[in-house]
Amino acid sequence: MSQVIRVLVVDDQFLIRAGLVGLLKAAPGTEVVGEAVDGEEAVALAGQLRPDVILMDVRMPGGNGIDATARILAEAPDPAPRVLILTTFDLDEYVYGALRVGASGFLLKDSGPERLLAAVTAVAGGDHLFAPSVTRR
Repeated sequence: MSQVIRVLVVDDQFLIRAGLVGLLKAAPGTEVVGEAVDGEEAVALAGQLRPDVILMDVRMPGGNGIDATARILAEAPDPAPRVLILTTFDLDEYVYGALRVGASGFLLKDSGPERLLAAVTAVAGGDHLFAPSVTRR
């Protein structure tokens, strides 16, 4: 993909969000267009900023990431952003919820930087990507 991938980072924990932003800013071919601390802010910023990819945490105050993903994808004009769920919790209910609402991927926060950057590129290109631990079940 030759164009820059525009990314919105959504996580309620400042250090996690800052780390993700720093990683993405240092990576060639990605641009962080915004940051949100909860689902409500994510929905608002997704509509305003029109990112290509949204890195979405699941458990946040002010609206969880699964519900926010559903709203973003329902309200987005074409092309809709690709949502990559990024969470600490490897729970079936979150995986199924992400699939049900149309997320493009599900990755655990213990994934390495290379895997995260590859996932962003993959979902931006139209692929679906789910953590190996999820696909083994």
